[in-house]
Amino acid sequence: MPRQPQSQEGYTEAHAKSGLTATLPALETWPNQFPGYEITIDIPEYTAICPKTGLPDFGTIQIHYMPDRTCLELKSLKLYIHAYRNLGIFYENAVNRILEDVVKACKPKWAVVTGKFTARGGLSSTVQAVYPRPLRASPRLSRKTNHA
Repeated sequence: MPRQPQSQEGYTEAHAKSGLTATLPALETWPNQFPGYEITIDIPEYTAICPKTGLPDFGTIQIHYMPDRTCLELKSLKLYIHAYRNLGIFYENAVNRILEDVVKACKPKWAVVTGKFTARGGLSSTVQAVYPRPLRASPRLSRKTNHA
């Protein structure tokens, strides 16, 4: 019989998928007038709810992208991000969901969404999602470590 994957005690599939299909305010765009430049948007007051504990998660979200035909409209982005405040979602999923929604809305040439999250229990996390998705692992991850 194949071995079943083990999960952490108390974590469920519902926790893992929480917030991924929630309805959020639409991201609006406006026509880009200039090709070949980059936009960086810093959102220092990101908040969401941990779907397992119900405790708030805090962090900074950065959206860095090269627009193609449209740019993100900032007021709609603010309303979109504020909708996460009452949403139960793991921050790893939130960063990837934000990237997917940004790409769907403005179809950039490329985009990177980075979340830097406040320490909890002595651990802080940085999560980064990239579009287009890389075909292989990050060089940082695939580098061999010298254990001399």
